[in-house]
Amino acid sequence: MFPKRQHPPDPRVKLLMSYDIVPETQQDYYEFLMREFLPQLQTMGLVMTDAWHTAYGNYPVRLLGFAAPDRETLNDILHDDKWQELEERLKQYVTNLQSQIAPYKEGFQF
Repeated sequence: MFPKRQHPPDPRVKLLMSYDIVPETQQDYYEFLMREFLPQLQTMGLVMTDAWHTAYGNYPVRLLGFAAPDRETLNDILHDDKWQELEERLKQYVTNLQSQIAPYKEGFQF
C-alpha cells in the first residue's frame, strides 16, 4: 500500500460581513458598493466569493464573503487606513454590521 499523500492545509481565509441595508439609502448603498467598495477591496487583495440575500426570517439581509490568501494578508488589509475609511462609509448605508474571519471554505459560511 502506498501512504496517503498529505496536502498542506489551505492558508486562505474568508472575511464574512453581514448587515441590514437602511431602506432609505438603498440606491446610494448599491452605487457605493459597486463603484467604490468592491473595486477597492479587490485592489487591496480581497476577492469577493459570496453575496447572499436573506429573503425570509430574522437574519441579516446581506452576507458578503471575501477571500484573502492568508491570515497575515487579511490582518494587514483590516489595519490599513483605506479599509477603515471604506468600512466607515459602508456604515452610512447599513445597520447591524458584523464581521468575522473564518477558514476558507467553498459555498455558504456564516
